[in-house]
This record gives sequence, structure tokens and C-alpha cells, in this order.
Amino acid sequence: MSRRLERLNALLRQELSDLLLRSLKDPRLASFVTITRVEAAADLQQAKVYVSVMGTVEEKRSTVEGLTAAAAYLRRELTDRLTIKRVPSLMFFLDETMEEAAHILEIMDRVAARRQPE
Repeated sequence: MSRRLERLNALLRQELSDLLLRSLKDPRLASFVTITRVEAAADLQQAKVYVSVMGTVEEKRSTVEGLTAAAAYLRRELTDRLTIKRVPSLMFFLDETMEEAAHILEIMDRVAARRQPE
């Protein structure tokens, strides 16, 4: 990945985070939503936005649906905020790496507790 694309991904992540915090008032969105990473395609046609949501499975699904519904609005806002020729269309995906990492750590703790002599 080029340095330019890395900077653009970081910029998109920052601006989208700000928009979610300040502008988006969709009741479907969970109270704690974090944009973990953005992966824009090299041609800037599309960008995959990965979000982490704290909550139930239903809240996670609802949040991704709400963000998908707001994608056109978010893209329009990014067009106004950024000085790039083309703002990519946004696709939202649930990022469950934090939950998976916590689960793995929990398993490792249980294994370590079993191995300790009494």
C-alpha cells in the first residue's frame, strides 16, 4: 500500500469518526461505535470501513444497517470536508477482532489457571 493511500485511509477514519460523533443522529446506532480502520481501493472508487460496536448482536447488526443507510450522507459530508478529487463510496463492515482477541485471552487465562500447581 502506498504512503498516499495510508494517509488517505487515516484521514477518512478521522473524518468519519468526527462525523459519527457530531452529525449522525440515527437511533439505530449503538452508543459506543468506533471506526477501527478504513481500506480505500487504489482507484478510490470504494472504501471499506470497519466498525467495532459494543453491545448485543442485535445492536451490532442495527448499527451496521444504520451506517449503511447513512453512507450517501457521510460521503457527501466528506466531499465538503476533504480536498481530494474523488471521495470513495463507503461500505461498512463489523470488525470483531477486539471480541475475538478478548475471547482468546480468556481461553489462555483458563489454560494458565489449570496448569498452575496448587
